[in-house]
Amino acid sequence: MSRDFLSIKDLTRNEIEELFGFAAGLKLSRKTHDKPLNNKTLGLVFEKPSNRTRVSFEVGMFELGGNTIYLGSDEIKLGKREAIKDAARVLSRYLDAMVIRTFSHDRLLEMAQHSSVPVINGLTDLLHPCQALSDLFTIKEKKGLKDITLAFVGDGNNVLNSLLYGCSKLGVKINIACPKGYEPNKDILKNAGAFAKLFGSALDAVEGADIVYTDVWASMGQEKEQKKRSRIFKPFQVNSKLLSLAKRNAVVMHCLPAHRGEEITDDVLDSRQSIVIDQAENRLHLQKAILVKLLQ
Repeated sequence: MSRDFLSIKDLTRNEIEELFGFAAGLKLSRKTHDKPLNNKTLGLVFEKPSNRTRVSFEVGMFELGGNTIYLGSDEIKLGKREAIKDAARVLSRYLDAMVIRTFSHDRLLEMAQHSSVPVINGLTDLLHPCQALSDLFTIKEKKGLKDITLAFVGDGNNVLNSLLYGCSKLGVKINIACPKGYEPNKDILKNAGAFAKLFGSALDAVEGADIVYTDVWASMGQEKEQKKRSRIFKPFQVNSKLLSLAKRNAVVMHCLPAHRGEEITDDVLDSRQSIVIDQAENRLHLQKAILVKLLQ
């Protein structure tokens, strides 16, 4: 791996597979493995609130022998209280690595440019690589990665952008169903090449799929669009009727938090086919692998 982890695009297939193998080992030996990051401190620089990202990194760092410090939006105020480059340079003197969770992808890149310690992308409006990489790790556990189709239904957001990078690296076919005007990033979609196919209909995208994946229709920062999006996205709800078009043994994924009754119904989210809790747990194990690779 390079010094930072900003995008799955920057990883080779071999590096991804090595991370998956390492994460699987850490998962199996969670209570007994060594603590290789003793005396290391990870800074969580979060301008957006978080549940899974924050807790998984804090617990993961603790289980690896290290410490974390949380710097929320009220404390850090990147670019307002002080220049981003100044914050990056100062924090680099205190910390061994940083996880940045922010709105603009450019803010993440500026932090990484001026930081002398590893920077991990904890989420931007463009990408969510920790989520997508742990999702693909989960898919490998449940289905393997050979000759499978992932159907993503809903908003062409940061999670989908990162899944496109990951699927193209690993040779996973991904069908995408988004309303017109809500497609994923055009350059990233083009980068995925023959592995990605865009559909205007959720029914067509899900038919014969091994995995059905969805996310909220309005992400953080888009709350004012909620009513409009609810109307536009209604035909893209993942419900039992839509799921019946996938393979009989298909699994359901959602990066959470879910807006139950909107992008996904309760009966699907809570069904035996749902692997969303396993998916959430694997954030911990995959991120621990990333931390060790960057900090050892």
